[in-house]
Amino acid sequence: MDPDRSILQRLASHLTVERYSPNTRKTYLYHARRFVRLVDGSLADAGEEEVRTYMQSAVAAGHSPAFQKQAVSALKLLFRIAGRPLAMDTVRRPRSDRKLPVILSRGEVRRILAAPSNPAHRLALTLLYSAGLRVGEVVRLRVGDIDAERGLIRVRGGKGRKDRDTLLSRTALDLILESPPPLRTDAWIFPGGRPDRHLTVRSVQKVFVRALADAGVLKPATAHTLRHSFATHLLESGTSLRHIQVLLGHSSSKTTEIYTHLTEGELRRIPNPLDAEP
Repeated sequence: MDPDRSILQRLASHLTVERYSPNTRKTYLYHARRFVRLVDGSLADAGEEEVRTYMQSAVAAGHSPAFQKQAVSALKLLFRIAGRPLAMDTVRRPRSDRKLPVILSRGEVRRILAAPSNPAHRLALTLLYSAGLRVGEVVRLRVGDIDAERGLIRVRGGKGRKDRDTLLSRTALDLILESPPPLRTDAWIFPGGRPDRHLTVRSVQKVFVRALADAGVLKPATAHTLRHSFATHLLESGTSLRHIQVLLGHSSSKTTEIYTHLTEGELRRIPNPLDAEP
């Protein structure tokens, strides 16, 4: 067998055994295969210079800093699996862009959530906002994850394979109760085309795009914007940053601090110099 192909298979096996998320496995293998092609299958002769060349090609192609960071992590693991760990200090991770997230107003959120005519689609968007969930977390919800008495949702195996509890709104619960009663607590809330599959992430993203257009909202929002809006609206209502961090499942408070930008209420209290009386 081609030794480099064997290394790729060992990498795939390692990612599976170590329970990396499906998206991370896909991304790491993507970078590993591209890198092996870049060095013409001669991984044994490759080193830091080839890694820098790969990173430079990513920059030239206009890929994001996040893409480059994933590449560094993937190639670092690839070389370790190959038994040739590299001193990656000379291959620095790019600086992340400090961009504020797009935030929807409460009125825009209400219009978007009301837009879908399909009850399941309306429920999916409602849960994205009212529980601050990622799209991948919404589609993987099971009936048993809903704790109606405590008003909580149990998110199982979220980012970083962590479980957490988050808020269950009364509106979301009413929509759930309006659905046909499931036969088992392990049944998907959003079943897919086959009994053993849940709705796909892409399907929910398409639902959001349609709802955004139907609601007449022109902001460059995505389904993930509902999660950003949930956090910002909580902050505007006086919820502590620590509580928001727990609800979102952030490991570090630094990740949550992106929501400490000036809120809508604070901005409105700042007098505009053009409108101020002389």
